[in-house]
Amino acid sequence: MGGVRTRRRTATVVLGVLVVVMGLTLGAIVVIGGLVASRLADDHPSAPVGDGLVAADVTPDTPVPQPPALAPDTDLAAWSDGVAKARDLPARAVRAYGAAELAQRKLTPGCRLSWATLAGIGRVESHHGTSGAAEIDAYGVARPPIIGVALDGSAGVRAIADTDGGRLDGDPTQDRAVGPMQFLPTTWAKYGADGNGDGARDPQQIDDAALATAHYLCDDGRDTASGPGWWQGVLTYNNSVPYGQLVWAAVDRYSAPTPPR
Repeated sequence: MGGVRTRRRTATVVLGVLVVVMGLTLGAIVVIGGLVASRLADDHPSAPVGDGLVAADVTPDTPVPQPPALAPDTDLAAWSDGVAKARDLPARAVRAYGAAELAQRKLTPGCRLSWATLAGIGRVESHHGTSGAAEIDAYGVARPPIIGVALDGSAGVRAIADTDGGRLDGDPTQDRAVGPMQFLPTTWAKYGADGNGDGARDPQQIDDAALATAHYLCDDGRDTASGPGWWQGVLTYNNSVPYGQLVWAAVDRYSAPTPPR
């Protein structure tokens, strides 16, 4: 796919966000037309509007700018507050991305994963857990829960029958992607993580979801600081070049030097 080149879109890429209050066991749910791991490729990647982000005019394997690696002793609370103010991002989500970078660099230093890459995926998948009516609360949980569209084989999605009895997505018939990083139940079963150390793995909890995304991107010995490694990881998350170009644009934005205040 190295020769594929998609022109920069001149308009903001639009997320098909659909907010529905459902009488399911999970209670009120934000249903989003989000991008999920292992889904069919889509030439029109979903992304919320509002911040002017457009897909980057880059070809696959183009390296994305990387911010400096976080020091192991980084004060995440202070750091995330500063980044959030400079980039107009939710501080609670930024803290989760930073914590996941530190944990993953300790586990697989050769992956060289950056918080900005996690933030880029979080931006495209759910606007950092704030799609529709959702917000990340003080405990890092998306409320109401974020649940993707039913993967029933309709236009733009593949058909995936239920794999978890509706435990994570409230749907006993079809699988749906869940949480701010939009994991399928089967993918969560493999990569789900306990990012906040509470003894549970919850895809709706941003620390857990960010660390699971880090595990996912760094699988197979990838070096996400290299062009090919970064693209392999992101396209494994969603096999769509326009999706990768949109995430690339977000990472490029978040990696830029912090403007003077």
